[in-house]
Amino acid sequence: MNKSKIIVIGSAGVDLTVKLERLPKPGETIVGGTFSKAYGAKGANQAVAAARLGGNVTFVANMGDDDYRKESILNFQNEGINTEFITADNEYPTAVAFIFVDKKGENAIGVASGANMNLSVKDVEKAKGVIADHNVMLLQLETPVETNRYSARLGKEFGIMVILNPAPAFPLDEDLLRMVDVLTPNETEAEILTGIKVVDESSAKQAAEMLRKKGAANVIITMGAKGAFLLTDVHSGMISSIKIDAVDTTAAGDAFNGALAFGLSNGKSLKDAVKFANMAGAFAATKLGAQPSMPRREELCKFAGV
Repeated sequence: MNKSKIIVIGSAGVDLTVKLERLPKPGETIVGGTFSKAYGAKGANQAVAAARLGGNVTFVANMGDDDYRKESILNFQNEGINTEFITADNEYPTAVAFIFVDKKGENAIGVASGANMNLSVKDVEKAKGVIADHNVMLLQLETPVETNRYSARLGKEFGIMVILNPAPAFPLDEDLLRMVDVLTPNETEAEILTGIKVVDESSAKQAAEMLRKKGAANVIITMGAKGAFLLTDVHSGMISSIKIDAVDTTAAGDAFNGALAFGLSNGKSLKDAVKFANMAGAFAATKLGAQPSMPRREELCKFAGV
């Protein structure tokens, strides 16, 4: 099988996670938790997810000129990711996320964005010469929207499939959405983008239809244990996932998006790519941590029973 060629443009950082019996209330301290450190941020997680599944991944990012960046570069290289276009920022530190996870796997996250918000158009321009060699581009919203808009424009110019994971969500203009081939919000993000509260298949369809009217060519709304709602020219409906006992849902969406990019870059239909991505997202939710929970291809096959 030929390797897929995916360019991920986005965020990178470090996750500091504490697992507790329950999430603390405002002003409350809960002791007795377990601590772990892992490499994270949506762009990095998605790049690792795609690479572990067999993708040929190039990652464009901006990190602080610090030890976290040095550690991360080695980690990416160990995953087989091209790190040539990860810039060292002399002004801002590498991003750090502070994550609390309860015994049900639910989480609360605070992020110090640092160098992620300094990823510039110039940083992406440095990779322009190789972008055309890829067949899928994967973007998120933990970096400046102007940089995402420029990246998406390059993707359209080069005939690359552009996937935008609108997380964390905020209202997006139609100019950007018209350059998006696949938009992948979760329920909360879909509500922020459309004003429609997504709670079931019917409301997911309403939100997806609105997002297509705003310009996105295809829409996938991820809905946790329920699976994902897919709306295209030829398909409208839920694609179910499998039941699991969730341990940590922190990066399940990143596993989904990385697997989706991998599937599409290997010629899967959107429907089949979503089925594959659902499995990856479910697998990730059974593990603690962000990048540590991204499945390798053999792990996912065993998990799926294929």
